[in-house]
This record gives sequence, structure tokens and C-alpha cells, in this order.
Amino acid sequence: MGGLSQYLTGLNRYILRQCLSVMLFVTGALTAAVWLAQSLRLVDLIVNRGLSAEMFLYLALLIMPRFLEIVLPIGAFIAVLFVFNRLTTESELVVMRAAGVSPLSLAKPVLELAAIAFAMLMVLSLYLLPAANREFKDLLFEIRNRFVSSLLQEGSFTTISEKLTIYIGNRNDRGEVIGLLIDDERDRRRPVTILAQRGAFADTGGATRIIMVNGNRQQYDRETGKLSVLTFDRYVLDLGMLRDPPEGRVPEAQERFLGELLFPSEGIDEGTREAFLVEANERFTVPLCAFSFAILPLACLLPGEFNRRGQLKRVLLAVGAALVFETADLAVKNLEGRYPAAVPLSYLVALLPFALALGVLAHRGIGFSLRRPALAVAVR
Repeated sequence: MGGLSQYLTGLNRYILRQCLSVMLFVTGALTAAVWLAQSLRLVDLIVNRGLSAEMFLYLALLIMPRFLEIVLPIGAFIAVLFVFNRLTTESELVVMRAAGVSPLSLAKPVLELAAIAFAMLMVLSLYLLPAANREFKDLLFEIRNRFVSSLLQEGSFTTISEKLTIYIGNRNDRGEVIGLLIDDERDRRRPVTILAQRGAFADTGGATRIIMVNGNRQQYDRETGKLSVLTFDRYVLDLGMLRDPPEGRVPEAQERFLGELLFPSEGIDEGTREAFLVEANERFTVPLCAFSFAILPLACLLPGEFNRRGQLKRVLLAVGAALVFETADLAVKNLEGRYPAAVPLSYLVALLPFALALGVLAHRGIGFSLRRPALAVAVR
């Protein structure tokens, strides 16, 4: 029995080491591919809006945790499917089964792999993801309110805040804007429209100002119906007085930590509170899916006799089962958004494939030991 125990310990380490290396490689490769594709959307901030490459890289880095949360369970599934299919193809799994190793024993390193993925996903869900989302949204908010010149598109109206809309015709080689229109609604009773032939943006002392040349300022009094026009050679408008205060932005559910979701400090309505509770539960159900994704390939590959012609049908069965599981998980998440009472279903969907797969492995393991008693006795 001591020899068999040492054999199983070494076998578990061997399988876990291979599965872990494949999972990390697949997760890294898939994350990099998705990250590069999504980062291209941020290139517009550099090409058309004049932001620095360092800020682009920082923004791109902040969106990476959201892809890791999606890709990591898939990486665990692919790792287990690949490793056990290779073990079967190279007849290593046949030797293990002939030595009396049960399917449940083979599942032990896979469960350890799932536990590692679960721990990584919990760190992502509870800290890294909300922290990255909050920093990303805060930075975009700052870009919108402070770097006004980078947000303006030629030939289109840009709403900077509820009080300010700016239109520019085009830009020249010196960075000046040609053809400028500003609609200023700070005073609802006396809205102001400013027209200028040329203008330039200047950031001084943390404030953004527009310096306009050769234009006029039109103010309309809605109470009296009078229009006053002021012609100017040079006019300066401070945008810092118009932008929304940073503390006025309310963090979304994806930006909040678990304590903020369960015990929000500010007064919120019942619908928002339910949305926070749904998000809080997703912080746990997403990591739990790692166990189901990891164990599904074993339930499809291990039962039955070894087929020398390959296991294509079983591999396709595992992929199909994973697709059904993922589809059910997405359906339940959509249902939760409309009916928060459906939250318990997310735990059921997350753990049901895991429980069914363990049941299949346990049942097949009993049948396997009954069919091959002589091999087990020989090993002892």
C-alpha cells in the first residue's frame, strides 16, 4: 500500500504540473489575443485625440483583469482536456488504469488545479477587477473633463457637460482650431453663443482655457426676448468653471468592492440595491465555475474503454458540454439582471456540472474496480 500511495502522490504531481503549465500558457495566450484586439479601440485616443502613448498603455493595462476573469476558466478546461487526451494518446493513461488508479484518483490533481484557478479568480473578482474598473472610469472621466481639446472631433458637435457644447471646423498645422462655435448654458435664463474665426486651447495651472480671436459673443435674454451682441478681437473662456466635479461621479456596480456592494454608503433606490446584490453574488459564482470547467473533460474522457482509434467523439462531447454550460450561465446572468430573485440559480448552474461530473467519475470508478480486481490485487 505504501508503494501505491507514493505512486499516486508522484502521479498527482506529474498531472498537476502539466495541467498548470498548459493552463497558464493558454490563459496568457488567449488574454493577450483578446487584450490586443480590445486595445485597438483605445488607439483613437492617441491618433485623433492627442493623448500620450503612456496613457494609452496604462488604459490598456487597466482593461486586462476583465479578460482574465473570462479566459482563466476556459484555460483550465483546455488544459485538462489537452493533458488527458495526450495521456490517452500516448498510452500513459492506459498504464495508470491498469495499475488500479481510479477515475476519482485521477481527478485529484484536476481538483487541485481548479482550486488554484478558483483562488486566482477570487483575487481578481474581489480586488483587482473593481480596482481596475474604477481607475479606468476615473481616468476616462478626467480625460473628458480636463483634456477637453483631445475630445473634440473636427466637423462635429461635442458635448463637454450639460452646460457646454463645442463645435470646431478643422485644425491647422500649428494646432489652432479654425471655425469655432460654443454654446454656453451656464445661465439658463441668458444662454450665450460664441462664434470665432480662430482659437486655441491652453492648459495653465491645472485649468483648461479657450483663447478665441476675431469673433462675437451673443447673449439672449429669455425673459425680455432681447439679444445682445459683443464683437471681440480676443476672448478667453475658462472651461474649469463648466466641467462636472469629480466627486459628482457615482461609481457603478462593477467598480465597487464587495463591502460597498453589500453596504452602500449613499442613499440608493431599491432597484440599484438589487443590482448591487446581483453583482456581489457574481463575485463568487464566476470563480466557482472554475471547478465545473476543470472537471467536465474528465467526465467525458475517462469513462468507457480505451479506443486506439482516438477520442475525437469524447473530445467533441466535452467541448459541447462546456458550450452548454457557458450558454446556461449567460442565460442565468441575463435573467438575474431582470429578476434578482433568480440569483440562487447562478449558484446552481455554476456547481451542477461539477456535481454531475463527480457522480459520473464515482460511478465509473466503482464499475472499473469491479471489472479489474486482479490488477488492483497485483499492485498491492
